[in-house]
This record gives sequence, structure tokens and C-alpha cells, in this order.
Amino acid sequence: MPRFNNSLSVSLKTCYNVSMEKTQNPNHHIAIFRGKTIRKTIYQKEWWFSILDIVRILTDSPQPKTYWAKMKERDREMSQPFPFWEQLKMPAEDGKMRETDCANTEGMFRIIQSIPSPKAEPLKRWLAKVGYERIQEIENPELATKRTKLLYKLKGYSEDWIEKRMRGIAIREELTDEWQKRGAETDRDYEILTAEISQAAFGIKPNEYKKLKGLKRENLRDHMDDFELILTMLGERTTTEIHRTKDSKGLPRLKDDARLGGEVAGTARKQIERRIGRPVVSNNNFLKNKVIKKLKNKNPPLTKFAQQRVMPKSLAPPPPARPASRHIASGAAVMPK
Repeated sequence: MPRFNNSLSVSLKTCYNVSMEKTQNPNHHIAIFRGKTIRKTIYQKEWWFSILDIVRILTDSPQPKTYWAKMKERDREMSQPFPFWEQLKMPAEDGKMRETDCANTEGMFRIIQSIPSPKAEPLKRWLAKVGYERIQEIENPELATKRTKLLYKLKGYSEDWIEKRMRGIAIREELTDEWQKRGAETDRDYEILTAEISQAAFGIKPNEYKKLKGLKRENLRDHMDDFELILTMLGERTTTEIHRTKDSKGLPRLKDDARLGGEVAGTARKQIERRIGRPVVSNNNFLKNKVIKKLKNKNPPLTKFAQQRVMPKSLAPPPPARPASRHIASGAAVMPK
């Protein structure tokens, strides 16, 4: 499957969520339609959507697979994969990549017409909008970046954090481009190489990292603080440069390079931890932060991760003589950004 630039679409009514760490392949995304998730992936330069996710939304059926099977039985044309649908790999509920029936915008229109539902027309408009935005992004990749920034801003992230996240996305794309050119072929290859960097940099693999932060389908990097993002960028950018310097090809050599690149970030992490007196890896996530913001909506908002990052009492400075600043909560010093 070819790779293309990462892209997101955002409107006031429709919100998309990147799911890069689920497969480590930037082609896979999670879209949101009226609060319901729809898996989508880039294939042949256009969006392809999970048919089962669409059927679930239109029918509210607890068994969308059975509903879709009966549709194919009734419609002989629809029973054949091409041209209406294809089987593509997408992240399943268990986090693994599994083949699922998918259709592009045109195929989805054909399928939706066969389902009597009051939600059909809004969904058609939504699909048309997504398809049009994808064409715009192919013609002008800068639009994808702008939409991604807007998404994060609408979700409450700070401008400073967004800039780091966007730079991380660019570095990640550069690395995956190198992997593709040098022999990484499957989603599993991307997972192995990414895990190698993460293990060397943080002492923990991405799936373990997500469990630590209490995440399920959420994007791990959307729940990293500044140190975590910066060290991730350092490990991946170093790995890219090692690939180019050594002209490495084939998964075994790429894996060795990934470990070396991750070790550079791991060394930096350990030095940081010695200086600041706490671990860089933590269970902090943006989900907790959003809950705290709702509870403290009358107070000035703290830095994105500051509300969760409380220093141990042994490292906390003595109480200030002046009135407590906004970086002090419950008698414990909160680290500023």
C-alpha cells in the first residue's frame, strides 16, 4: 500500500483524530461523525472508509457485520468486492491490524443508498466534504497542516505544544519515508521499528506506554508532554540520519539503527531525569487534564500538563512568602512549562 502525506480535516461540526500509534503507519486515521467513530485509510490517493462503521451508524445495529452480509446477499452487484469495496487492513478493537471491508466515497454513496435511514443525507454530505478536502490537500499539502493545527487548538492544546507536535509529525513522516524506501513493507514492520526506538528512548514500548497513560484508541503522542515529545523527535530524527549515513536496507539493519537512534534519546532522558529529580515517562494524559479544566473553569488555565505534573515533596521548594502563584496547587509546587 502506498504512503501519502498525513492529513486531517476539521470543521466546526466534524472533528478528526489522528491514530498514528495504533499501527505506526500514518495512513490510518479515526474520524468522528456525530460522536461515532469511523475508521478510514488512504488507499490509491483517496480516503477509504470502514463499511461496518458506516453501517453501524446508519442502522444502530448491534451486529453491523450481519447487516452488511445480508445486504450483499440481496444485491448481487454489491456482493463482489470490486468496484464497490475492497478488503483493507485497519486497526481492530484489540489493537491489531485486521482486514475489513472498505469503500471509497463513491462506493459509500452506493452502499448508503441501499440503507433506509434518516441519517443518510447528513452522512452523504459528510463523505462528500471529506473527499473534497482530501483532493484539496493533495493539491496543496499545506492545507493538511493548517487543519491539523486547528484540530489541536479546538481540543484545547497550547500553541507551544501544537508547534512541537507538528514538528514531530514532520519528523515522523520523514522517518517512515526512509523506512519505506529501505525495506519496511508491512504495518508490522513499522510497529517493530517504532517499538525499538521507544524501548531504547523510554525503556517502554508504545503499547505499554499507552497502558501506563490509560489510553485505548487515543493517539499516544497526543498525550505526551514537552519532554516526551522532544525526546521522541530526537530518537526518530537521529534514526533517520543513521539510516542515511549507513545506507541501511532491510528490516534487520533498520532495526539496529532504530535502537541506536533511540539510545541517543535514552541517554538524554536519563540526564534530564537526574537534573529535574523525577521520571520523564509518566501516566499523565490530556484526558485527565480536560477533566481538571472543567472542575477549575473559574481559574486561569495551567500549562497543558502542569496540572498533573506535581513534584515530590522532597524536591518541592519551601512555601513562598508571597501569595501562591498560579503554578501552586494544594500546597505542592507544580512545575511550570
